[in-house]
Amino acid sequence: MASTQTQTQPQPPVATHDVTNQPPPLAPYDSSDDAALLEGLRREGAGWAEEEIRRLGARAGSATAQEWGEQANLNEPVLRTHDRYGNRVDEVDFHPSWHHLMRAAVEAGLAGSAWADERPGAHVARTAGGLVWGHTEAGHGCPTSMTYAAVPALRAQPELAKVYEPLLTSREYEPGLRVPAEKPGLIAGMGMTEKQGGSDVRTNTTTATPTGEPGVYTLRGHKWFTSAPMSDVFLVLAQAPGGLSCFLVPRVLPDGSRNAFRIQRLKDKLGNRSNASSEPEFDRTVAWLVGPEGRGVKTIIEMVNCTRLDCVMSSATLMRKTLVEAGHHARHRSAFGARLLEQPLMRNVLADLALESEAATTLTLRLAGAADRAVRGDEGERAFRRIATAVGKYWVTKRGPAFTAEALECLGGNGYVEDSGMPRHYREAPLLSIWEGSGNVNALDVLRALGREPGAADALFAELALARGADARLDSAVAALRTELPRADQFGARRLVERMALALQASLLVRHAPGAVADAFCATRLGGDWGHSFGTLPSGTDPDAVLERALPDRG
Repeated sequence: MASTQTQTQPQPPVATHDVTNQPPPLAPYDSSDDAALLEGLRREGAGWAEEEIRRLGARAGSATAQEWGEQANLNEPVLRTHDRYGNRVDEVDFHPSWHHLMRAAVEAGLAGSAWADERPGAHVARTAGGLVWGHTEAGHGCPTSMTYAAVPALRAQPELAKVYEPLLTSREYEPGLRVPAEKPGLIAGMGMTEKQGGSDVRTNTTTATPTGEPGVYTLRGHKWFTSAPMSDVFLVLAQAPGGLSCFLVPRVLPDGSRNAFRIQRLKDKLGNRSNASSEPEFDRTVAWLVGPEGRGVKTIIEMVNCTRLDCVMSSATLMRKTLVEAGHHARHRSAFGARLLEQPLMRNVLADLALESEAATTLTLRLAGAADRAVRGDEGERAFRRIATAVGKYWVTKRGPAFTAEALECLGGNGYVEDSGMPRHYREAPLLSIWEGSGNVNALDVLRALGREPGAADALFAELALARGADARLDSAVAALRTELPRADQFGARRLVERMALALQASLLVRHAPGAVADAFCATRLGGDWGHSFGTLPSGTDPDAVLERALPDRG
């Protein structure tokens, strides 16, 4: 007899791994969707490049380009000192993603091509391109920066510039070592520091011996930090009979033979993992003199000025990239009954970060505008560039690590996981305050500019005067600077340069940003109505206006 009891059917197990309350991938997105950047591009004379910058921004935020950045850092460069037969080759192998990034950057004009572009604003357009393309990853920005910076230094030797400048300003990228003059485009590197001196390059011990052929020397010595060793040519400092001098060192000589460039090892760095940084040894390495003997620092300082601007640019890019990541997470993640972006305290944090990011971007583009006008003969802009680039390099790169840490924290534990990408950005941030002179070096360089170039201080105050009367807090800060300047000394150099930077950023925002942005910046950074960490904006701040400008909702 059949049972009258209902048979219970087995139920499928309840899923324990349904993914909820997690943001969707950010990519694809447009890294040029940044009001401060686009306004600065137009204001500094490169509005003609906006369409190209927008295309580059869309490409930078694409899933493909973002994957290139990730893969270039996961698959780090590998040093091969010898081939299978035992021959010395000193080559570094890179993942294909590195070459994809490099090719795209060079084609976009982020290496040396601005020097061949006669349009006013060409250097601004290049900087804006770096601000958007840098959202992919930071490491490959090192060789493109050095290539850009090599051109003005190389012009100290017109015969060499005639041969190499058209190749350094090319938009074609060809990896691999061969005779430089036979390639469609070149990448340049720089070898300045040595293990016993670091930034004190006058203590360098690498020697340069004349060969008897005019302008040709052989080098012997060891460099401590030479990045992108697979570059085609390098500008190197060495001690010639007449003192510290600058030299051009190609990896491959005109006859096709390999120049002596013995890579001892690659640096095991905190971040910047995609970019190979090396210790090369020179032993009868053939080099060509650039500029007069004994004027090596003066010759190569033009290169340093350019790469310092790129350090400011890269820090501003990291700020913007991590702010976008934090804002995206906050827009899609909920906690305690509301989206994070709707939570008042999170809005304070994000608005504070947005102020810092806009100030950094605006200053970066102003410095690029000064560089562009200086190379075209504007002496006032040359003087402003001289002091303001060092000020910006000190301050913006100093702000990067704290900013990136706060943006990472906005993602909570998710931000501490490598998959989020935030740990890579966090490891990158401290680098930019170290390369091209640490904080102390740049602060002292500002004092040097004040003491040796009478027009530098005048140029800075002329810039600040453009906002006179617009904000009482800014007027007070500028007056205090005038009082402090005559008492400037090494002990107080950082304090002085910090105040210069904040006054300069405030002046730019008062003139060019919406009132809510400028007022909040002046109230906190100048007026003292602020805590000691991000997210301490005072009551009365308009976070809605700040965030709508910084994080527009396009979806």
